[in-house]
Order: sequence, then C-alpha cells, then structure tokens
Amino acid sequence: MRPLRYASILAMALVAVPMVTLPLSGASAQIAIGLSITLAPPELPVYVQPPLPAPGYLWTPGYWAYGDAGYYWVPGTWVEPPQPGLLWTPGYWGWNNGYYVFNRGYWGPHVGFYGGINYGFGYTGAGFFGGEWRGGVFAYNRAAVGNFGSVHVTNVYNRTIENVHVTNVSFNGPHGIDARPSPEQMQFAHERHVDPTPLQMQHVQAAAQNRDLLASVNHGRPAIAATARPADFHAGVVPAHAAAEFHPAGTMAPRGTMAPHNAMAPHPAAAPHMAMAPHGTMAPAPHIQAPEHAAMAPRPEAAPHAMAPRPMMAPHPAAAPHPAAAPHPAAHGEEKPRK
Repeated sequence: MRPLRYASILAMALVAVPMVTLPLSGASAQIAIGLSITLAPPELPVYVQPPLPAPGYLWTPGYWAYGDAGYYWVPGTWVEPPQPGLLWTPGYWGWNNGYYVFNRGYWGPHVGFYGGINYGFGYTGAGFFGGEWRGGVFAYNRAAVGNFGSVHVTNVYNRTIENVHVTNVSFNGPHGIDARPSPEQMQFAHERHVDPTPLQMQHVQAAAQNRDLLASVNHGRPAIAATARPADFHAGVVPAHAAAEFHPAGTMAPRGTMAPHNAMAPHPAAAPHMAMAPHGTMAPAPHIQAPEHAAMAPRPEAAPHAMAPRPMMAPHPAAAPHPAAAPHPAAHGEEKPRK
C-alpha cells in the first residue's frame, strides 16, 4: 500500500521541528499544526468504546483528519498520559474566514475548548466528565466510561452527566456547532501544554496510511472506529455501528456569514497548512496566509457548491448518502456507545 504523502509530512513536522516556547506568564507555549480547507468534515460515526487496556489509560476520541486523498478517520483510542495530572483536550475543526482550520489536541492540567464538539465518552462539548485525577491516580467516572473489560479498576465513581445535547456534527462553524470558549477556557489556553505523545503521533500516521479509513472509501462508517491501544489496528478494534453523514463531493459553507466572535477558531491560533508555530505567533509556509486571515490549503478539484442547512444537504450524484443512525446498543453490558 502506498503511504499517503500527508502522513510523511506530518511525521516530519511533528518529529523534526523542535518545541518552541514563549514567556507567557511562566507557561510554555502550545505549538499547533493547522490545516485549512473548504470542505466540511463528515459527521462523527457511532461506535462503542473498546475495553480499557490497563488502569491509568485515558480516552482520546476519534476525529476526521485531512490528507491528499481527503478526509480520513483517526480512531479513538486509550492513551497513557505523558505524566500524572494531565488531561487531554481533543483537536477540532473550526471555521475561519472561509476555511475549515484544524486545531490540534494537547495535554494540560485542564481540558480546554474543543469547539463544542460532542465526542462522547465524557467529552460532551464542554469540559470532560470521564474521570479526574485524585492524588496522582486517575479515577474513572463509570457513568461516562463503562467498558473496563477484564481490567480490575478500584478508583471508580459514578457521576451522572445531565443536559447533554447528542449530535454527530464534527466541526465548529456555519451549519455546525455554534460555540465559543468561556472565560475559564480562555484562561486554560494559557496554561502549560504538552504535545501528543510519540504513540499518539504514530497512531495518526498509521491512520493516514490506511486506505480503508478514507471517508471516500468507508463512506463515513470506518471498520476501525476505535482501538484499545494507540497505533494497534489489530487487537481490541471496534467498528462503527452506523455511518456518519457523508458527501463525497463535499459541500462548502457560505463564506462571510459567520459573526465576528465565531469567525476565528476559538482555540489559540492554529498555524497554517502543515507549518508549525508557537502559540500566538506564526511560522509562515510558502504561499500561505497568516492565521488571522485563515490558512489556505489547496482547493479540491470539484467545483464548490452552496451548503443547504442540515439535514437537507444534497447527496453526491454518484451515491446516496448513508443516513445517520441512532447509536447501536452495546453488545455487552460494559460497552456503551459514544454519547
């Protein structure tokens, strides 16, 4: 299988470029990798959470990434945090002056803004309810993370998550999620952040090289929706139970229709297409605009079309869209669908 060129570029960008920090009140600056395109990502597929591989692992939700061949699914997976006390803030797609810009996830002492996207399993769109650190040990909220498999977990509590709006929309912007960071989340953006672990980077690279994870191939229903361990696409794999809404030709959200407070991706400014930059600054790449004007990626070959409000989006002429299905009930009592 010929690896996608994007995977190689991503690996080099993540490994070869050193960490850059700025004196932001003693906090190290976050480095972001940004992508900007004009096609909205597909909806999130429906899947159950694989069993916990061992105590201390934290859940990182799956998401749609973008490469040379279009969107591809990066499976959700359990990950060991870089150090105790850190929590994972998922990446998200945000609308930015006519383009969709991806804001990369990071580790930090608090879960910051991730676009209001409901990734499920404790990531309701605001904060994290899947567990918390207690004296250097992670305790799991069984109401959000219920699949422990055969692993004996002693640090468990049960806290009900209320008033959660269930949606499979995967981006922040017009016809997507209308959310912006709270003052508290704005403060979290200036805390010390830690990059994804090497295993997380390998996980993304493996997904980019797997043609079956392309949205154009799986039509929004990846056979590998989640894994028990990062970069392991064989053991502990769970498929999507229902397809996400997917339109192969893609449709564009209308430009210039978003209010100023939502026009920028609310997370600290994302860097341009495949360029790395410290938090609040930009390392420009050739032929790329600065983040404040939105990073531009090559336009797709298909001509743009105006997006009709969901759910009245027109299907691609070649194939009818797969209708979004309600979460499939878990096959076992321990498994729960993304909620």
